This record gives sequence, structure tokens and C-alpha cells, in this order.
Amino acid sequence: MTYAEVIINSNARALNRIFDYIVPLDFEEKIKVGTRVFVPFGNNKKLEDGFVINIKATSEFANKEIAKISEEQSLTENNIILAKLMARKYFCNISECIKLMLPPGTGGKELENRAKEKTGSFVFLKEDIEKIDFLINTGKIKSEKHIRVLNFLKENDGIYISDLECIVEVSKAIIKTLEKNGYIEILQKQIERNPFINKKIEKDKPKVLNEEQKRCFEAINFCIQNNEYSKNLIYGITGSGKTEIYLWLIESAIKENKTAIVLVPEISLTPQMVDRFLARFGENIAVLHSKLSIGERYDEWKKIESGQAKIVIGARSAIFAPVKNLGIIIIDEEHDMSYKSDMTPRYNAKDLAGYLAKQNNCPLVLGSATPDIEDYKQALDRDISLYKLTKRANNMKLPEVEIVDLRFELANGNKSMLSIKLQKEIQKNIENGKQTILFLNRRGYSTFVMCRECGYVAKCKNCNISLTYHNTGNKLKCHYCGFEMSSLKTCPECESKKIKYFGTGTQKLEDEVTRIFPKATKIRMDIDTVSKKNSHEEILKKFKEENINILIGTQMVVKGHHFPNVTLVGVITADSNLNSEDYKAVEKTFQTLVQVAGRSGREEKGKVIIQTYNPDHYAIEYAKKQDYDLFYNAEIDLRKKLNYPPFCDIILIRFNGENLSEIKTIANKVYKKLNDINNNEFFVYKPVPSPIDRIKNKYRWRIILKCKLTSNIINIIQYSIENINLKDTSIVVDINPNNMM
Repeated sequence: MTYAEVIINSNARALNRIFDYIVPLDFEEKIKVGTRVFVPFGNNKKLEDGFVINIKATSEFANKEIAKISEEQSLTENNIILAKLMARKYFCNISECIKLMLPPGTGGKELENRAKEKTGSFVFLKEDIEKIDFLINTGKIKSEKHIRVLNFLKENDGIYISDLECIVEVSKAIIKTLEKNGYIEILQKQIERNPFINKKIEKDKPKVLNEEQKRCFEAINFCIQNNEYSKNLIYGITGSGKTEIYLWLIESAIKENKTAIVLVPEISLTPQMVDRFLARFGENIAVLHSKLSIGERYDEWKKIESGQAKIVIGARSAIFAPVKNLGIIIIDEEHDMSYKSDMTPRYNAKDLAGYLAKQNNCPLVLGSATPDIEDYKQALDRDISLYKLTKRANNMKLPEVEIVDLRFELANGNKSMLSIKLQKEIQKNIENGKQTILFLNRRGYSTFVMCRECGYVAKCKNCNISLTYHNTGNKLKCHYCGFEMSSLKTCPECESKKIKYFGTGTQKLEDEVTRIFPKATKIRMDIDTVSKKNSHEEILKKFKEENINILIGTQMVVKGHHFPNVTLVGVITADSNLNSEDYKAVEKTFQTLVQVAGRSGREEKGKVIIQTYNPDHYAIEYAKKQDYDLFYNAEIDLRKKLNYPPFCDIILIRFNGENLSEIKTIANKVYKKLNDINNNEFFVYKPVPSPIDRIKNKYRWRIILKCKLTSNIINIIQYSIENINLKDTSIVVDINPNNMM
């Protein structure tokens, strides 16, 4: 008799263990490690699904048989090994890691195959997302199934109705009720699941590499040709031609009948990267990112799985694409924090890329104009190979950067968001038919609202955070939970009318630009303007093709984009994040300034104006010089003195829940267990409230450890958080988090 070790598909921490099942004789030839199975579990009448993670000849515990198997939705043995490693390193359930490796839309019931259908019923949100959030948060929409459908549609608008029924596990009656209530609409439309169907791209030929590019290509290509693992950092100034090297390397891999994975940090970068790859390789590529419909993502996944697509381009989760014969992994803008997941499993795609590259004996390539401090230290220590590109590919010089001290602007009576110098340069650009990018990393209109009589600040009722004013709809909104309310005219505390709106966001900047330059054309790109499918691509295309005078944007406009006619970049407030609690705040500020400066002067002489209240800060000073090495030397010295990464790891243990008393009790229990077992291997800080101590009506406390993450440290943390009675409190462990808040 044969037995299978099965992991049940559940997020419950108590079920993150192996259950033994008898393999029926009929299934013995079909079942292998990675097979998806359906099994009886406990007293449930409904079968639970899970995955086989081991086959064995004996078992002391198996007393039930596997009921059904899925021949289509199976994983490889390598997938299971990776899921186990991830679950241990990132402190989560194996099943949560397995889900990342399944075809999109197949985490619950199986997705139907409708490739031959011509038309179908598609479900769209009829109300704005902000309105939906408001109705849910205020209890106007109470049904758990209704909320589940609406929350799913916020991320997957325009889904085939049967897909929605299968994935969210609701009946058609539920969907029809939502339609009747006016929250959604069901439209008949043609099924076009090819994301490239409307793209018309002219064929492109490889460009001649300069000496720096050629040296880099030849060294990494040697590893492709000889099936050797290597980790490589391409540190090239903005516009130095890193993408062209990627294209040459991928072409070499394809000639060897190998495949490639290319990760990009932002969805807004994907269309531009896709266009370049389509021009070079035709439709031999697949794209994976969250703005595709479930059906499109499913079809792209199947293209990869079948071997039809040789090149995968996508955001973080594309690292799990089912490629075969992997020849190279490329991570563009490798410094970007979006490669680290902020949701369970809290994995770092760069770590997984390194693991997969080793398993497949192929090179891993990291590229950036502002490398991650930790990766650059590895390169200087010769743990990874470093290639420097010091010249722009077209021999254009880096843009001239000028600092404007905002303290003097205010002293001279200029209360505008735009300094006099920046206003003059924008006007000059408009007159010369050139384009300008204005960067401000805050959306909305005003960042907080305060009563000048009693000091009252309008805060979210669910989160301990101030509300942001949005002039669209005249609303105060929470950027954490989506709660919104009408703007204030009188203070709810003292009834004073001395209400003042402080701070600035992209909406206010847009109004300011309109006031100062009434005849200029402008377009805004932030999370409020890119909520719909393809909106990233449409905004960037419109800006480029219609020669819009001014693009106003947040982080989305900073990295990777190539706009030939942009000759001016203005940074509205350079130091907004410098004083945050995050140990990476200074690094992020420097990277952002250099990256946004790199959008200027790609094909003509460019200029950058950085507005700041801290002109003497070394991040601002070295960003002006666009000198990464000077910045690195200053930052690495500081981190060494303070024992921050890369000299240690920071491990954040967070406790979330509605019962504050229980959170304190559990946090202190974990702290005591950590201290009891600590043999001077780590430094642990006492449990305290997080800087933002309540989000979505859940209190948040934390414990911070500083140490080098080792197998023994993982064991200690696991021991400290297991076997604790959790009624309302959840525990999250995050390794080197992006956000300490």
C-alpha cells in the first residue's frame, strides 16, 4: 500500500502540517509529489483540497483515502521544495506559498476553458471604488458574499461572469442582486484575451553595443553558453543602455533553446518594456501583472507552461511563472522596494530569483542606476560580479541639476508650490515645445485638515491616521482602509469655522499648474487616475504622442520611462520622506531623486530642479551631483555605526487584532520566550505600539530583532510564536520590511 503526505489548502496556522492519506490502487500510477488532491477532512462532508508533498510506503496515522485527484492542476517536485523553503524562511503556511505557483484564478474551483467562445457576459463595477469602500465601511453593504464580490472586482474589473462565480464561489443570483442594486453592470462583449491584440509594433533590430555594454554582455553570455550560475549587477547611469544588454542576453538564451524571466517593478513600466520586446522578438513573449484580467493572466500562464512563450515579463509574482529550461533571470530597477511583498507570504523576489538561477545553472542579472545598498556592498566585496556603465548610450550628458531652497522662497513671499525658478523654466519649456515632468509623491489635494481654534485633526474612524482631502467629490479619504466622509466646514469638536487644509498632493499641484499656466496642456498620473485597466499605458502614450506640456505624477513617473522630448524635471518637495522612521528613508530619497532626474535630457540637453527645505542633507547634495558612489560611502558608514542592514537583518514581529489587551499579553509572552532562549545571538526590543498603531479597526504592536538571519534564528522565532493561544490576534513576521510603520 502507498501513502501520501498532504498539505491542506488553508491559511489557518494550525493546519500548516502534514496529514497522511491512503492512496487508492486506482490512483497509484497517477499520484506524484505536486499532485492536487481532494480528501475527506475531519467531520466535514465537503472534500478539502490539498497537494501531495511526499509519497511513502508506510504510515502510522493514515486511516482515510484520497477521494479525487486533479490531473490538470499539478505542481512539480521543485515547486513543492521551493514552497517548503519559502514557508520556513518567511514564516507562513506552505499552502500560501503553493498558491503563488498555481495558474491565475485556480486557487479555488477549476477555471473553465473557453478559448473558442466569441462573446460572453462580463462584470464591471458601476460605482467608483471610493463609493464602494464607503458603503462597505459604513455598513450600507452588509452581506459577506456581496462584499467578497465587490472587493474582488476592485482588482479584477471586467471579469467573465462564470469566472467570477467560480473564483469567488458565489451564485449567479448574488451577482444579479448586486446588478439590481446598481453596484455593478453586466455587459456582453467579445472575448479578446490576447493582451497584445491592439498593439502595432514595428520590427526592431539589435543596436550596436558600445565597449562598456559589450564587456558586460560577453561576460554574462559566457555563463548562458556554459550553463553556469552567476549573480551580476549592472550599475549603469540613467540612459546607459541597460535594456539593450538585456535584449542581447535574452536573444542569446533563446538561440540556445532556453527561456527568460524579466521582472520590472511597476505596472507602468510593463507596457514600455513589452513594446521593446515585441519589436525585437515578436509575440514570443508572455506578460504577467495584476492589471490583466483573470482570463488573460490564465491564458498567458498556459502559453508559458506549454512552451509557446519563451520570454516572461512581469512584476514580482512573475518569478513563479512555469518556465522550462530557464536560461536567464533579469531584474530591472533592482533597487525598487516593490520586489519585496508586503502581504503574506512576505517574500523577496530577488532572493527567490537567486535560488531559481542556482537551480537552473543560469545567470541572474540585477540592473539599476541606483543599486540597492546591500547588493552594491556584495559587488564591492566581490561576492557578485559588477559591471559599470558610465556613459549614456547615445553619448548625451546627464542633465544639469539645480537645488532651490524653499525656505528662501517663503521668506521672499512666494507661497506657491512652484518656485520662481521652476516657473520660469516651465514657461520656457512650453514656449520651446518641450515637455516637463513634475514629481510629487503624495496623491490627493491636502494631506490633513486641522481646526486652528482647538487643534482638532480630522482622522479616520478605523485607523489612527489623518484623512487626506480629495477635491474630486469634495471628500476626506483614508489611504489605508478606504473610509471617506464629506469635507469639513466647521470643527466637530468646538464648532469653529477656522478649518484649514494643510499639505499638498498631486491634485493641488494640478490646480496650481492650471492657475499659473492656464494655456498649457497637462496630464496627471497617480493611483487615482490609473485604477482602470490599461490606464497606465493610455496616460503615458497620450503624454508622449500628443506632446502634452506637463506630466504631474507620483512614484509611477520616476523609473525606467524614456520620453525623448522631456527636457525638464521638477521635484516639488525632495525631503518628504527623509525624517520617517524607516532606516531606508535616506536611500529611498536619493534613489528617487536620481531616477526622476534621469527622465530629463535623454535625447536633448536636460535640466532638473529639486525643491527642498534641506539643501545640505547628503542625500540631496549627492543627488545633485548624481554621484552614487559618494552617497554609498556616506550611507554605508552610517549603517555600520548603527548596525543596520547589510551588517545585520531587521526582523519585525507584528501583532494585529481588535482586542488591545490580548495583543499586549501575547506580545509580552513572545518577548519573554525570545529573551529566555536568547544566547546573545540577537538584540530584541521590548514590545511597543507601531508608529501607526491602528489600521482598519485593528490595533498594531510590534517587536523588533536585530541579528543575522540564520537557520537557528528561524528556529528560535518559530518556537517563540508557536503554541500561543490566539483568539483575535494575528502574528506576522517580516524580514527586512519595506515599511517600519
